[in-house]
Amino acid sequence: MPSSLPVMFIFIFTTACMRLATSEYYSFPPNFILGASTSSYQIEGAWNISDKAESIWDRFVHDNSGRIANNETGDIACDSYHKYKEDVAILKELGFDSYRFSVSWSRILPEGFAHYVSQDGLNYYNKLLDELLANNIKPLVTIYHWDHPQLIEDLGGWRNDRMVEWFADYARIVFRELGPKIKYFVTINEPSILATSGYGNGTKAPGIQDSGRGEYLATHNMLKAHARAYHIYQNEFKSTQNAVIGIVDVCQHSYTKDANDNTSSEVGFEFNCGWTFHPIFSKEGDYPKIFKEQIAEKSKLQGYPRSRLPNFSQEWITYIRGSADFLGLNHYTAHVVQPGSNAQVPSYEDDQNLVVSFRPEWKATSVSIFKIVPIGFGDTLRELAEAYNNPVIYVTENGVAPNEGLKDPTRIQFFHDYVRELLLAINRDGVNVKGYHIWSLLDSFEWTHGYGVKFGIIEVDFNDPMRKRTKKDSASWWKRVLSSRRLQPVDCD
Repeated sequence: MPSSLPVMFIFIFTTACMRLATSEYYSFPPNFILGASTSSYQIEGAWNISDKAESIWDRFVHDNSGRIANNETGDIACDSYHKYKEDVAILKELGFDSYRFSVSWSRILPEGFAHYVSQDGLNYYNKLLDELLANNIKPLVTIYHWDHPQLIEDLGGWRNDRMVEWFADYARIVFRELGPKIKYFVTINEPSILATSGYGNGTKAPGIQDSGRGEYLATHNMLKAHARAYHIYQNEFKSTQNAVIGIVDVCQHSYTKDANDNTSSEVGFEFNCGWTFHPIFSKEGDYPKIFKEQIAEKSKLQGYPRSRLPNFSQEWITYIRGSADFLGLNHYTAHVVQPGSNAQVPSYEDDQNLVVSFRPEWKATSVSIFKIVPIGFGDTLRELAEAYNNPVIYVTENGVAPNEGLKDPTRIQFFHDYVRELLLAINRDGVNVKGYHIWSLLDSFEWTHGYGVKFGIIEVDFNDPMRKRTKKDSASWWKRVLSSRRLQPVDCD
């Protein structure tokens, strides 16, 4: 009996590989974009090179308050400011079509405002863009990924409605100076996360604790700023540059704990996804009805004379609605919801009237809130398609941090299972996804986790002054996927 087990194992394993290879669903559509993502503060370093100004993250990490693991900083990070050619070479060698990166407001406009533009800052991004284009890699450029100048924050940051025009001025300069080399733009990365953690509970930069008020005001202004940038591009640059422009936020599916609960999943979707997507992608615009009603009711019960959620005028509702060529999705996990609340009062979390949890069988990762739930990815894509009339979607972040070193079977399995759900959603269910970007190309500064959480398919040695890069096994797996344009088995070698 024992001697027959290896034969049985090989037969099943080989059969699985053959079944995968012949499936009609597991090939990427023609012209589908496959890329890798990073962000400026997390990889560039060079925090005080040339005339770059202090950003909110520079200020946040330098206060030694213990809010960042081991009081680590992004001062050097991956040193991609100096090693961008090596990063592009890695992208080329693996076969990625696209590179999503962000430009730093503080590097381009050191004083925050448009009266002074740093030529050194523009030179860096132009060199990076030229290197990408020379290697036939499409840039997907995020204009703002959480790192505005501290000088701007000292004037109120995203809680100041003047920020709408300050951001619009910045975006116009990016379009004018860099736009001729870019066909894909993202205005703002994850406004809901910046709002809740930066202006609500204060756990991320700029560290403002204004729970139940600050997060709504910040998001309100970010949605306006996004729309201003979008319309500026359409009116001033679209005819000559012809890029597409969208916004990115995180979205995850809400499963109900009770099978008879018919409302909690809807509430979870509208608070988690609809907060920023509904004003732009829905037919009617504005915030979701249930979102507005619950916050207004909570505010009234708490003694506020009006809702803590700002109102959009009809003019702004019309201006924001439809202000995107695509929906950018960052997706990492799923969660379980049930009626109730155990959150701070007032807060975005409490306003949901939901208790959020996870199923015990979902595999944990080094980030406690990121459980591995592949079906949740497919359900999220289908839910977005149904909610917003099947918009064009680019998945701009998806990844996992198992912290396994160079041999990272958990990451390979994660990508296999999530990409399978992606392809089923596209090829079987007709969801209009046009591109997919992994998070992340490199191990990098992961915000409050510092360097202890590693999402990269490329290891970076942060103890090495040269920041040596080494491919993990997951990079080799992706090379097979990219060369074949098909989902590949976890290990069929």
